[in-house]
Amino acid sequence: MIKRLCNPLPRMFMAMLVLWTVGSLNAAAADQPAAKPKDEVAKVVYHADFADPRRFSAMLANIHNMVATYQSELKEYDVRIVFVSYGIRFVTQDKLAGTPFAEDAALKQRRAELLARLATLRDTEGVKLELCEITREAVRLPREKIIPGVTSVPSGVVRIVELQHQGFAYLKVE
Repeated sequence: MIKRLCNPLPRMFMAMLVLWTVGSLNAAAADQPAAKPKDEVAKVVYHADFADPRRFSAMLANIHNMVATYQSELKEYDVRIVFVSYGIRFVTQDKLAGTPFAEDAALKQRRAELLARLATLRDTEGVKLELCEITREAVRLPREKIIPGVTSVPSGVVRIVELQHQGFAYLKVE
């Protein structure tokens, strides 16, 4: 019977060498910056379905600050507001009398200022405005009573879902 005498040191050395190499590769990979996504455009959708003019004003301020930051960083952006339900109040000068979305004293007082700020975001900052057709049709508001630059979408909530599937971040001011 022939007995093999094996020296385990070469095998242990080899195993240690393999572990050290793998560990070094992992450490080197960890030091590398993460690969940047192909789509460098910041995409954000705001959901406006509320009646409160103060809340809408806060949302406009947030959007302005966001866009100003992106512009100062020379970052491309695609920011949208989707208006649903009570949000229709902010894209028309119509009083919406006889509807659940009728103008109240707070909106009457602030409407001109809010519309001017919204127009600035649309015209100067490139923010896109989209209105739910289900809401518009429910209150029988003619399209011509919607402010210029608002795009109609068949369903506001479906549009928000579509945008999220396209990589848009969803924000709603509370």
